[in-house]
Amino acid sequence: MKRIIPFLLILLLSMTGCAAQEEDAELVADEIVKESENMSTIYLAGGCFWGVQKFFDQFDGVIATEVGYANGPEEEPSYREVCDGSGHAETVKIIYDPSIITLTDLLDYYFMIIDPLSVNKQGNDRGIQYRTGIYYTNEDQIVEIEAVYKQQEDKTGVNLAVEMEPLKNFYTAEEYHQKYLDKNPGGYCHIPASMFRLEQK
Repeated sequence: MKRIIPFLLILLLSMTGCAAQEEDAELVADEIVKESENMSTIYLAGGCFWGVQKFFDQFDGVIATEVGYANGPEEEPSYREVCDGSGHAETVKIIYDPSIITLTDLLDYYFMIIDPLSVNKQGNDRGIQYRTGIYYTNEDQIVEIEAVYKQQEDKTGVNLAVEMEPLKNFYTAEEYHQKYLDKNPGGYCHIPASMFRLEQK
């Protein structure tokens, strides 16, 4: 009996602790929801998504990034199917805080790492999956997108090969593609390594 009482006390305390942890978790979740209400999302296709994700991860105000396949047929593809010409573009989903970094800032950075006149090709990568594109989900973003787009067209003097259209679909890529260049620092990338250190400058 003496052994049972301490055990019951420990069990009671642990249950109380779990309840407190659950309450804390709910509070944290509420904070995340409140924070996310102030966030915006843009989808950018700029060639191989390994480097594009690595590039945008460096900037303050970029809350999260995810690589995936966008604006192809309404059926989730595998990486192999994308490479075989499924019609999807390798794309990076970027969640950002507009109070820290604007969409205009992000697009100005975007045009620093792509060849906007190249069709289905960036660097040494060729294929429809490497096409460039700006895909939006909020019509409020159109004014900023069009302004930057026009500025770039005026700079080049010709029509850009960059798609500018609403996001039709986005399928998250396999886990091994997420943060690929962090996992494989020596991995291939069409973007010069110096571009990953712009924020430090």
